[in-house]
Amino acid sequence: MDVETNNDFKCTMALGFLENVYDPEIGLNVVSLGLIYKIMFNEEKKQIDCTMTLTTQFCPMGESITSNVKNTVQENFKDYTVELILTFEPAWSYDFISEEGKEFLKR
Repeated sequence: MDVETNNDFKCTMALGFLENVYDPEIGLNVVSLGLIYKIMFNEEKKQIDCTMTLTTQFCPMGESITSNVKNTVQENFKDYTVELILTFEPAWSYDFISEEGKEFLKR
């Protein structure tokens, strides 16, 4: 799944950092799982809006995962404030997992 952005360079950086944030129940990072939908940079306000989902609305680790995503982006873009937007539209599906992620899950 492609992540929507208005700054390809900074989005690539953010996704690289987010590859270190894992869903502890699945053992796969949030990027490979396809949980990150959008990362938008507002240079005027120095704000990053990060839109993501979870594998299910009732994910028992949801608060931990979303906090880790927000904190990871904030730690690596210190001059920005980070707004985390949790959505379930579109609903996450297995199809969002990267090919590498699918290979990992087959093990």
